[in-house]
Amino acid sequence: MNFTNNALENKETHKSMHDAESKTLFDSESVKRRIKKRVIIDKAAKKVFSLSTVFALLILSILLYRILADSYGWLNLRFLKSNLSMNPQRAGIYGVIIGSVLLMTVVIPVTLLLGVSTAIYLEEFSSKGKLQSIIKTNISNLAGVPSVIFGLLGLTVFGRLLNLGSSVLAGGLTLSLLVLPIVVVASQEAIKAVPGYLRDASYAIGATKWTTIKKIVLPAALPGILTGSILSVSRAIGETAPLVVLGIPTLILRIPNSIMDDFTALPIQIYYWTLDTVLTAEYANLAAATIVVLLVLLFLMNSIAIFIRNKFQRRY
Repeated sequence: MNFTNNALENKETHKSMHDAESKTLFDSESVKRRIKKRVIIDKAAKKVFSLSTVFALLILSILLYRILADSYGWLNLRFLKSNLSMNPQRAGIYGVIIGSVLLMTVVIPVTLLLGVSTAIYLEEFSSKGKLQSIIKTNISNLAGVPSVIFGLLGLTVFGRLLNLGSSVLAGGLTLSLLVLPIVVVASQEAIKAVPGYLRDASYAIGATKWTTIKKIVLPAALPGILTGSILSVSRAIGETAPLVVLGIPTLILRIPNSIMDDFTALPIQIYYWTLDTVLTAEYANLAAATIVVLLVLLFLMNSIAIFIRNKFQRRY
């Protein structure tokens, strides 16, 4: 009887071991199939992304080539020093450049002051809760609102309600509203990235909250804040829709001297010269030359942002 029981137990044990080995083998084959499938998907995704990158670079190269070819012979010192004219052979963008510079003298201080101050309040002073979460969510959502909506807001508030018309101040405040959410979000992330032990060390030696923010938090967050702000200003320089809605004129022979004067800007002039190519083919060359000037300006600003990030970046 004992012999029979032992035989049955050995048989059951052998069967269990066999089932376990079969299951292990099955699991091993299943894992191999999944790995093989993932490798195939990874290779396919890599090829798709590579082709997408090559396609994008090809389109960009074609655009740059067309712009440089059309601007050849038109982009010179006379073009940069002359004012706008109805005659394409005599037209220049000196007044347009001055208008763009004045526009940035409004956009830069307004966005930096309001954007960084808002970020400091939200991250350092406001109490954590549902209200703060709602404010942060709305600010992030504002960053994705189409620029033409900000143009309508600027037209209603600055152009008509405050009676600023199509002045540099109205255009600058409108573009400030456009890029302000981006500056706030970028500044928040930069402040949030400052290690907490730096604040604790400052409080430990008796520093007040404002002293800690001014001496510790802001210097540590400065690279991220400036990088985000400069990139946001670069976007503001190239925006057309808000200025078109605001009613910025296309042809101003008088060079603006203050922020209360009417003006035109580089993207506006490019836009209208492109439209006028239907009537006069030479306007396409003027638009291409102006695009080159705008691209150089954007390249310089982005280079400054990269330099600031690399120069003042600290590792803690």
